[in-house]
Amino acid sequence: MGKVHTPLPVKLICGMIFTGQDVLQHAAQRLQVRLGSIDIYSEIFPFTHTAYYNREMGSDLKRVFVAFAQLVRCERLSEVKILTNGLEENLALEVSGQLRRRINIDPGYLEASKLVLASTKNFSHRIYLKRGIYAEVALQYRNNRFEPLPWTYPDYQDPKVVKFLRRVRKVYMEQVRQEQ
Repeated sequence: MGKVHTPLPVKLICGMIFTGQDVLQHAAQRLQVRLGSIDIYSEIFPFTHTAYYNREMGSDLKRVFVAFAQLVRCERLSEVKILTNGLEENLALEVSGQLRRRINIDPGYLEASKLVLASTKNFSHRIYLKRGIYAEVALQYRNNRFEPLPWTYPDYQDPKVVKFLRRVRKVYMEQVRQEQ
């Protein structure tokens, strides 16, 4: 019989798609109040992998990723997703009687062997957590690199994103070594 072990803490990340620097700065400040300081930022780059958000958010969207300094328990992922959904709504604008997001915030966590993302949508490869939130492994870390899975979003396979995730993993591994 296997023994139950408490998993190692994980490093929270958020991918953000946004329309303007002001909303990004506001979101980052609010996230830091709730989740602690951000220790790693990716570069900001155009979000061109899909037009999925254009109808709601407009065109000329930008993408950035952040990682949070404090390691957390993986069980917090559903709480963080609910927090980011609320923040998206609070930062939205009402246009013709409808809320239009100005920022999309996708939380997840990184640990030694994988990147896990949160979602409000169920699908065959997602596992229910709680409070209407699901999780999926988006990338696995094998053979000293991040490898996509059949459902991995194209932007998470982008070399710029993978470069950011490698930096985050390096910092995370050092943090785990120091905690042990």
